[in-house]
Amino acid sequence: MFGLIGHSSSFRDARLKARDLGLEELAEGELDLWCSAPPQLVETFELTSATGQTIQGTYIDSCFVPEMLSRFKTATRKVQNAMELAQKKGINITALGGFTSIIFENFNLAKFQQIRATLLQWERFTTGNTHTAWVICRQVEQNAPRLGIDLTKAKVAVVGATGDIGSAVCRWLSRRTGVAELLLVARQQQRLEDLRQELGGGRVLSLEEALPEADVVVWVASLPQTLSIEAESLRKPCLMIDGGYPKNLDTRVASEHVTVLKGGIVEFVRDIGWQMMEMAEMSNPRRQLFACFAEAMLLEFEGWHTNFSWGRNNITLEAMEQIGAASIRHGFSALGLEPVEAPAIALVA
Repeated sequence: MFGLIGHSSSFRDARLKARDLGLEELAEGELDLWCSAPPQLVETFELTSATGQTIQGTYIDSCFVPEMLSRFKTATRKVQNAMELAQKKGINITALGGFTSIIFENFNLAKFQQIRATLLQWERFTTGNTHTAWVICRQVEQNAPRLGIDLTKAKVAVVGATGDIGSAVCRWLSRRTGVAELLLVARQQQRLEDLRQELGGGRVLSLEEALPEADVVVWVASLPQTLSIEAESLRKPCLMIDGGYPKNLDTRVASEHVTVLKGGIVEFVRDIGWQMMEMAEMSNPRRQLFACFAEAMLLEFEGWHTNFSWGRNNITLEAMEQIGAASIRHGFSALGLEPVEAPAIALVA
């Protein structure tokens, strides 16, 4: 069995979900009550691969909401408690989704393996970042040409380039896709310079400098609330892949020349009998899901019960190729601007 650890996109949505689940005390409770609420195993479901293999999964709501991010101890405790619950349930491999992965990495929770009487077994957990990085690269490769953008002549800006996903995207686009030029954007200049040297190319720019030059913009960082984008200053056409969390880039850019695509989202070949994606604003919640969650499914399908994605800047091109091949084999496709013709896979009844 695989597991998914997630959370609601806001405190308001969390209370609505709690009411739907019959958890009236949480539905009526204020934020302080939610800060002490334990994780909830919300649902168990099945899905069947394009190969005909069927596996079981479960979704655990960490009872974390973004409004808790300023509360360090609360945020970290939420992630740790959800991981402890997944392990106690005997789940083979569990993906950390949304802010739970970000919290785990940013606060280096790997230093805290002991949670009460439970010694967490790291091989049971994955951040899902390798599959997410591969899917984002796939979205660039498949969708830029549809807008008339030749990637071999294009400038691609990666915002959040030094993060775990961002650095992997840069390596792939540079060495596998062969884009003309990478524009590297992030907050820490030394890390940017180290990445540029590793890649053997690319330019380190500020966001204000990079946006007017970029034919494609890959966002793998959260958007500052004060960010304002002048659409008229962007290239025509311009493809933007919103790979951050939450995915709200489309609310900042309104132009017929700019196409914004939700990044790191995949669509499965069959309906999945779950409810969890209803609150994630997916256009087809029975089939669409975050690529990080899909990584846990793929690891269960393949029997790779290991922390496939772990730590910062450990994603290799070989691992991206491996998880990408499994993704295609089992019936996942990267979300695109229009339906992507699926590989020739015979569905087994």
